[in-house]
Amino acid sequence: MNLVKGDTVIVIAGRDKGKTGVIQKVIPESNRVVVENVNLRKKHKKPTQANPEGGIVEIYAPIDASNVMLVDPKTKKPTRIGHKVVKGKKVRFAKKSGTVL
Repeated sequence: MNLVKGDTVIVIAGRDKGKTGVIQKVIPESNRVVVENVNLRKKHKKPTQANPEGGIVEIYAPIDASNVMLVDPKTKKPTRIGHKVVKGKKVRFAKKSGTVL
């Protein structure tokens, strides 16, 4: 998986198509990512000692990594990711503009 926490991505498929957000969590075992302001779900919570009121809370549910694309920092458009070696270190770069990420 080429995505890491903190990357800005745009959703390219699904109910939230066109929305952008920052990756909050990456789950490589299931090829999923959690993106802020995308795939918001309501969860019913029972009252506990930590949360005596309980109630309905909104959480960010994970979406498949294939449904998001990295946003090119230069052009602000979706781009694919490439890998190359720069000064002996492997880095990621945007295929559209060549910008190192």
